[in-house]
Amino acid sequence: MRKGIIVIVVLLMVFMLASSSYAQDPGKKLMRGLANILTGWVELPKNIYETSVEDNVFSGLTIGLAKGIGMTIVRTGAGIYETVTFPFPIPEDYAPVLEPEYVFGGEAAGTTPEPAKK
Repeated sequence: MRKGIIVIVVLLMVFMLASSSYAQDPGKKLMRGLANILTGWVELPKNIYETSVEDNVFSGLTIGLAKGIGMTIVRTGAGIYETVTFPFPIPEDYAPVLEPEYVFGGEAAGTTPEPAKK
């Protein structure tokens, strides 16, 4: 019985690792680019909301607005870049330009995406 539980736990750990590492290819890069072009504007209300929750409403309407405008430009620009360069493996192995790859990529509230590591 104990041996079976250990095997199940090990298999679950392997599957969890395998799901987070997937190959990038031109098609995924194109889809990511198009998604970021179409949803880049969502950075504006997202940053206003996150800053309001983290600090206060006034900060959300001022600092959050500024961060949102900046990240809207960055995310949309990254989407355009990835859409135009999708046939080429730049950055290396079609890696995303921004982390998280999409507007709602699971980052903690109050954080902004950073350029992907090369």
